[in-house]
Amino acid sequence: MASILVVDDDDLVRATVRQMLEGAGHQVLEARNGQEALVSVSKKIVDLVVTDIIMPDMEGIATIRELRSHDPNLKIIAMSGGDRQARVDYLDLAKKLGAHQTLPKPFRRDDMLNAVRSALS
Repeated sequence: MASILVVDDDDLVRATVRQMLEGAGHQVLEARNGQEALVSVSKKIVDLVVTDIIMPDMEGIATIRELRSHDPNLKIIAMSGGDRQARVDYLDLAKKLGAHQTLPKPFRRDDMLNAVRSALS
């Protein structure tokens, strides 16, 4: 199966997504923010990055931009609970910047696995 990097500042979200993906047979790496994600991608080849958008120390939009400049073919899924004041549609912006799939939080296991299958196909 695939090697997937999960990027989210929330420990519970990372653990939940890890459990979903490992249960489907994928190898999972974790990062707490975009800076950690970039270090991970520079050290290990991954097939897919699943990244949150709103994070400290390098948010998801900047992370997607950097990942795209590092590897234009890298598959990316963006996930977000959105801007608390609904000023910006971050998932739409992530899609425009090259995310292959987007997932609004909260999502179900099937939603995540379907997005992963679609992004990897």
